[in-house]
Amino acid sequence: MLARLPLLHPEGLREYSGQGPADPLRRLVKQRSTMVKRRTAVYARLDALLELLGPAWYAVLGSNYGIAALEFLARYANPHTVIRLGQARLSRFLAARSRGAWRDDHAEGLLAAARQSLALWDTGDGSDGMDFAELADDISHEADQALYLTGQIKQIDERIANLYADADPDGIIASAPGVGPVVGAVIAGRIGNPHRFTSLAAIRAYTGLVPKVAQSGVSKTESAITKAGDPLLREMLFTAADAARRTDPQLAAKYQRLMAGDRHHDSAVCHLATTLVTRIATCMRTGQPYQLRDVDGTPITPERGREIVQERYKINPRRRADVRHKRMRDRRKQAAGQESQESPSAPTSQPATTNPRSRPAA
Repeated sequence: MLARLPLLHPEGLREYSGQGPADPLRRLVKQRSTMVKRRTAVYARLDALLELLGPAWYAVLGSNYGIAALEFLARYANPHTVIRLGQARLSRFLAARSRGAWRDDHAEGLLAAARQSLALWDTGDGSDGMDFAELADDISHEADQALYLTGQIKQIDERIANLYADADPDGIIASAPGVGPVVGAVIAGRIGNPHRFTSLAAIRAYTGLVPKVAQSGVSKTESAITKAGDPLLREMLFTAADAARRTDPQLAAKYQRLMAGDRHHDSAVCHLATTLVTRIATCMRTGQPYQLRDVDGTPITPERGREIVQERYKINPRRRADVRHKRMRDRRKQAAGQESQESPSAPTSQPATTNPRSRPAA
């Protein structure tokens, strides 16, 4: 049947364009996303291990875990080792690893955190209630993994930058609001040649951001998004749309209108993402950069766009919280209603009540 398909429907055939999985940019952006998620999981494990030492460590090292913080944890996560190291040597170590950003103040904070850990786990008999040597080995193992992944991500970023410059030499994708180097490379790598799609609707369907449609006779129902397309592309478009609504007045006006109708934030941003990817694909097809405009069509600059959004379309955080709480209440009511529905033939836990039709004989 596949062999005879061109004879039955020749106008449905389209010339294949693009390398698909053989495209290095397409592979690299996916590999980068996987490594970033692996590093995020390592950071979460580091957070859990540092909580055992005490809250002061997390306050000094921060939540982003830069190179200086990771190299310190890989070597000196034991409080006894930190105290023996002393403030002078610790300051020199931090200054060398952070390019001078961390000096005596961070060294003092780490020494105070080490003393707090020893006091926290002091049993009163001269021994520690925590095996700090074993805990330091676990932290060192996670920190080494984070350092390795950070180096790999840096190398991939350099390769992606070169490949993206070849894929989008005129910066058409990067001209869209909310699209940075990472998002632009994902769009260029995962969409590829925009002319391989029959229409803009096909590109929207490829992203998986379009709603599911159920039709029967004259009825038509739209529900949640299909999620049938590229998950990485969908994730990046969602991130770009959430940032673009703060610069593009047209997207901000649509977001305000959707939120006024008691729509959830994620649902509203998905609507914006479909609009944004349609505009980006149009720019890619025509070879023209994205033109930022006001709601009346007047061309504006990004700076003016942010001013307009702040003046006209700023969303009250209390309004967003009210919508979220209302949806949570509706879901609880719906769940409670489903639990209360029982089959008429289901057994009951209460004794049956008898209603005799005739009085018993005296």
